Amino acid sequence: MQTSTRRRLTAAGTLAATTVLLCAGPAFAHVSVDPETAEPGGYSVVNFKVPNERDDASTTKLEVSLPTDHPLTSAMPQPVPGWEAKVTKSKLDKPVEVHGEKIEEAVTKITWTGGEVKPGEFQQFPVSMGELPEDADQLVFKTLQTYDNDEVVRWIEEPKEGEPEPESPAPVLKLTSAAVGDAKGGEGGSSEKASAQAGSDDEAAAGGGTDTTARVLGVVGIVAGVAGVAFGVLAGRRRSS
Repeated sequence: MQTSTRRRLTAAGTLAATTVLLCAGPAFAHVSVDPETAEPGGYSVVNFKVPNERDDASTTKLEVSLPTDHPLTSAMPQPVPGWEAKVTKSKLDKPVEVHGEKIEEAVTKITWTGGEVKPGEFQQFPVSMGELPEDADQLVFKTLQTYDNDEVVRWIEEPKEGEPEPESPAPVLKLTSAAVGDAKGGEGGSSEKASAQAGSDDEAAAGGGTDTTARVLGVVGIVAGVAGVAFGVLAGRRRSS
């Protein structure tokens, strides 16, 4: 009776765990960016992480649209083995000025083709981009993921803070400034690092002294052992003679 009850409980627990995993799976399967944050006003390498969420098809094409409301004057894809990247530039409705130079066009789309992301795998597509805008708190990259069975998954819904994640969220890069303490490297932080380094040096010195002592004692022990063996051999010879 107890064995039967335990089996039923185990089966129920396994079913519940499987259900949780199946429900949680899609939330982690969408196209995303890594890192998720970058500092405004600079340049950053952003990896578009593309998982294959199908069991019977491979991803063979990826189209990433760059925002036009905050155009990026530079967007250079890093070569990905087996894939060919095509960069599309478009004329801007309103020119932007960068380092005193007027920019009238910007990269609006990057398309990767020629390779495949097989079932159970993922691929990262790195892009160096900038200058990142200083008048925005995030950049949204609407993305199309195409499979070899002609299915197209549209990751184009913009997530909104305080609301549930949409069914097909677009990759979002958050723009946040570095912490004041990290950026300025305050004196307090420097002295703390110096103290920590000094402590590490002291520990290393202590450890080195202990190690040296142990080695000396070990050598002494070996010498004593050899001497004892030699003494025993000589004593045995004397007795036999």
